[in-house]
Amino acid sequence: MAQIQVYNQKGEKLKKKRLSSDIFGIKIDPNLVHLVVTALQSNKRQNLAHTKTRAEKRGGGRKPWRQKGTGRARAGSNRSPIWSGGGVTFGPRNTRNFKKKVNKKVKKKALFMSLTDLVKENKLILVDKFDISKPNTKRFYSILKNIFNIQAKKSNYKNKKVLLSLPEKDLNICRSAKNIAGLKIKPISDINVLDILKTDYLVTTVKGIKKLEKQYK
Repeated sequence: MAQIQVYNQKGEKLKKKRLSSDIFGIKIDPNLVHLVVTALQSNKRQNLAHTKTRAEKRGGGRKPWRQKGTGRARAGSNRSPIWSGGGVTFGPRNTRNFKKKVNKKVKKKALFMSLTDLVKENKLILVDKFDISKPNTKRFYSILKNIFNIQAKKSNYKNKKVLLSLPEKDLNICRSAKNIAGLKIKPISDINVLDILKTDYLVTTVKGIKKLEKQYK
């Protein structure tokens, strides 16, 4: 069973927290993770490109010229795809379906693999709790710097992509953190593989880990 260091808001070491090996200690399969990631990206894809066929283009109701006797090729409509301003043949349509179905068990396993990788790479930062009585961006930014100076062994917090996942919504923290560059806030119960792969560090609390383990127990 893996263990992870717990820190307070000052960046001081408190104790070690045991993590469930069923979530944070499983074998990683890159192919399975890739399958889930591509499915999630496809399901988020917006189908915006759309061209009109000759039947949908405006005009073209009258025959441009008579069938015979002009010396020109036969034409029935000026909305033909071979005409300028006509319809498009085999163009992109907004009826195309990009959805990919992935089983819930596979999604869950890919999430566990990404969490396992975070623990192995020391990119899961665990704080005992966040105690902020009122919104204060400067104070919350200093808390992040305190944590990163020890845990991430970096001189500053800048240029980091951080996912802050809390067990429950805290308006003081949300308002304090919303203007910090590179910081994204999302409930611990809603995180997925994409969220983890797009971040450099995942920051959560002891209660957040307990809620995650209870959710997937």
